[in-house]
Amino acid sequence: MYEAQEAVDNGAQELDVVINLGWLKSGHFDLIHHEIASICEETGVSVKAILETSRLRDEEKKIAAEICLSAGVSYLKTSTGWFGGATVEDVAFLNKIGKGQVGVKASGGIRDLDTAIALINAGATRLGTSRGVELVNQQKKQTKL
Repeated sequence: MYEAQEAVDNGAQELDVVINLGWLKSGHFDLIHHEIASICEETGVSVKAILETSRLRDEEKKIAAEICLSAGVSYLKTSTGWFGGATVEDVAFLNKIGKGQVGVKASGGIRDLDTAIALINAGATRLGTSRGVELVNQQKKQTKL
């Protein structure tokens, strides 16, 4: 909470918050909800809950997403990129759970335009990639063809 508030005090208008995977795996769902809800309420900014989907089974993804939705997040985010990247399946899954109430940010492993388009078509409203310029250049090339 301290780090989140400090970031906002220093100008952050959005926060990316990794949920506590240990709590999720241990069934401490109330602790996850309390932490995420407190950050959402106290900071007053858009919060993207990072689920690290590559580390979760589908049932855990569902539980985590539902907790985060209930806590008031603005986005469900697939990953930090450290443990694998976004998949079309995970984006579609999160989009279905979110029912259009929140955005879905696909993040990690987005290296080419085809992947980016597939993720958007699956329901991603944002992409997290270190290759944004390359993706735009790929799109420009395709448009010229």
